[in-house]
Amino acid sequence: MACHQMKDKRELIRVVKSPEGGVFIDPTGKKNGRGAYLCKDPACFARVRSSKLLNREFKTEIPAEIYEQLEEQYGGE
Repeated sequence: MACHQMKDKRELIRVVKSPEGGVFIDPTGKKNGRGAYLCKDPACFARVRSSKLLNREFKTEIPAEIYEQLEEQYGGE
């Protein structure tokens, strides 16, 4: 999403906005809803967070907990 590089889906993190409006991380890549894919590069994650790209992609305010979960799980790789 931030770096626009083509990568295998298994190398990416999927964040989903469900039809009900909830936003969550989808480790399986199969949950129902609109998905956005992020690479696991800490620099890309920092860009997504600082420029609020997920907010724009989903047209909603992303809870801070989602960014915290992403940082805990993937930010340090």
